[in-house]
Amino acid sequence: MGLGGKHLFGSIGEQRVTFVEKKIEAPRKEFLKNLLEVNGYEVVIGEEKRKSEDEPQLYTVGVTDMTFNPAVYVFQRRLKTIDGKHIVNQDYWNQVSEDTKPQYWKNS
Repeated sequence: MGLGGKHLFGSIGEQRVTFVEKKIEAPRKEFLKNLLEVNGYEVVIGEEKRKSEDEPQLYTVGVTDMTFNPAVYVFQRRLKTIDGKHIVNQDYWNQVSEDTKPQYWKNS
């Protein structure tokens, strides 16, 4: 799902949530869960239904804060990394790079 501009919300089980990402694999789920919990959000995780047992299990990650929008919070630099020392940028969020120094804009 990545960073999209839309604010998506709905329910996971009986809990109303803002969706962070849908249909993601376990390592991505754990990364987002840890990142969001470090930043003080209550994370709710739901398992996607599988068509067969051979398919990998996919997950939906959401937070109970209905005002949370991942794109806005990343680009407004409102999230800290898991170690709490740096600001999350787009590459860090997408797990492309651990380097948090470059901003989402690139000056050549």
